[in-house]
Amino acid sequence: MDTAGSAAASGPSDPVLLRVDDGLARITLNRPERLNAFDPDLAHAWAEVTTEATSRDDVGAIMLEGAGGSFCAGGDVQAMAAGGVAGGADISRLAEVINRGIRALTESSVPVVAAAHGTTAGGGLGILMTSDYAVVGADSRIGSLYANIGLTPDLSVSAQLARAVGERRALQLVLQARLLSATEALEWGLVAEVVSAEDPGEIAARVKARAEEVARFWLAGAYRAYGEAKRLIRSQPSRSFADHLSEEARTIGAMFDTTDAQARIAAFAAGTRRPSAPESQEKA
Repeated sequence: MDTAGSAAASGPSDPVLLRVDDGLARITLNRPERLNAFDPDLAHAWAEVTTEATSRDDVGAIMLEGAGGSFCAGGDVQAMAAGGVAGGADISRLAEVINRGIRALTESSVPVVAAAHGTTAGGGLGILMTSDYAVVGADSRIGSLYANIGLTPDLSVSAQLARAVGERRALQLVLQARLLSATEALEWGLVAEVVSAEDPGEIAARVKARAEEVARFWLAGAYRAYGEAKRLIRSQPSRSFADHLSEEARTIGAMFDTTDAQARIAAFAAGTRRPSAPESQEKA
C-alpha cells in the first residue's frame, strides 16, 4: 500500500494509543498496570480511536495489541468494587460505548490482526474476536470468567463466541471458570497462530512481530480485496441467503473494475508469481 509516511495520533500516557505507519494502524490498549482492563477513560478512547482508524483513507490494515504483560482483562473489576460506577445502568452505558469500537472494527472493510500475548479474559475475549486473525503466545491464557463475579458476557462475547468455536464449546467456556491454554485456543479455532520463544521474556515481542508480518502481508498484496472478503463474511448473518449471494455478486463486480484487480488478473494470466504469505510457526 502506498501511503504518505506515518502519523501519531496519541500521546504515550493516553489510555489507547494510535499510530499509523505506511498503511498500518497500530491500536494499543495502554493500561498495563491494570492488565488493559476497561475503565470509562479507556472505553471512550477505544471508541474514538477505532472509529478514526477504520475511517481513514490511509489505513489498509489494523493491528490490535496490549501494553505490558497482557492483552486485555475485560472490565476493571477493582474499579467497579471501589465505586467507580454508580450501578448497572452505568455498566450498560459503558458497554455501549465500547460496543461502538467493536462495531467499527467488525463492520469495516479493513482486515484486523490481534497480537494477544499474556492473559485475555472477560470482555477482552470480545475485543480479541473483533480481530479477523489472532496471534497469541505459547504462554497465553484465554477465557470468559464472567460468572466468577456474577456477571454475564458482554462486549460481543455471546454474539461472536459460538460463531468462532461452535455453540457447544462456547457453552463450555462461559459455563466454567476456565482459561484455555494457547494450544487449546488454537485447536478450537479461536486463534490462528501460536508463537513461542526459548526465552519466555521474548514471547510478547515475537507475538507482536508476527502479527505485524501478517498485517504487512495484507498491505503488500490486494488489501482492498482482503478487506472486502472480511466484510462479506462478517456481515453474512445480517442477510438472507439470497440477499447475501446478491451482495457477493455486487462486490466481486466492483472489485473487478479496480485497477489493482485488473493488474493482478493480467499478471495471473501471464503466469507472474504473486507474493505468498510468510510462514507461521503454528497455524489453525
